[in-house]
Amino acid sequence: MNTSTHSIGDVTSCDHSQSWVYTDVVKDHFFHPRNFVQDEEEVNIFEGHGQYGSPACGDEMHVWIKVDPDSKRITDFKWRTFGCASAIAATSIASEIVLENGGMTIEEAKHLKPQTIIERLGGLPNRKIHCSVLCDKALLKAIEDYENR
Repeated sequence: MNTSTHSIGDVTSCDHSQSWVYTDVVKDHFFHPRNFVQDEEEVNIFEGHGQYGSPACGDEMHVWIKVDPDSKRITDFKWRTFGCASAIAATSIASEIVLENGGMTIEEAKHLKPQTIIERLGGLPNRKIHCSVLCDKALLKAIEDYENR
């Protein structure tokens, strides 16, 4: 969704060479993030933690999961993201996707694709698509941590 310098978007690059527009869903998840870690103490009871970041863009995700030992469903998903609006919105909506309908099983969550996150956000600007991939990788690391405990 890159536009020329003559278009006005929600965000404009520092050099004013590009601007882009975020969907209403992205804006909603950015301004009202779901399942965000409010207090560091609350994650002490979680069974899996994943961290993933991209030095190239400066975004870093932390994901914590709680898993039902019998059903292997993810019953809680908390996160903290240091990054742009796209990264925050992608992690917020991913937490909702994982927790829907009683929670994904570990196996289902392993197959959550960035494309699903992007679709649920109503799209992301091309230059921000990598943000959804970071969230998917942090979730996989949290699952790996859970399975290794």
